[in-house]
Amino acid sequence: MIIDHLGIAVRSVSAALKFYRDTLGLEVVGKEEPEEVPTEGVRIAFLQVGQSRLELLEPLDAASVVGRFLDRRGEGIHHVCLRVTDIEASLAGLRGRGAEVIEPAPRRGAGGRKVAFIHPRSTGGVLLELVEG
Repeated sequence: MIIDHLGIAVRSVSAALKFYRDTLGLEVVGKEEPEEVPTEGVRIAFLQVGQSRLELLEPLDAASVVGRFLDRRGEGIHHVCLRVTDIEASLAGLRGRGAEVIEPAPRRGAGGRKVAFIHPRSTGGVLLELVEG
């Protein structure tokens, strides 16, 4: 398992890129234009940082999960994502050890990869995403 990315909630991906890409000099991964992920209700951009990435998350709707997060907490770290080789086996093991998985099965996230989330009640307050890759 490794850290795949850190998700950062932002009000505008374009505005955030001015800092992360233009000021810090981080390279955008994949498409130069932000990608919309309707299943998550976000517009995203990934930036490479060593062997991990930062994921900038802009809500498509104020009522989305990220939109509500921004209303409550403002911009900042939204989640930590760990890369696993077999997401179903990882989820089964976590459930067996008492972790609260948010949804019953993995779904397709950014880039079409399988993702699942572990509730912050199980992780000491951190939203944890697993991604298969």
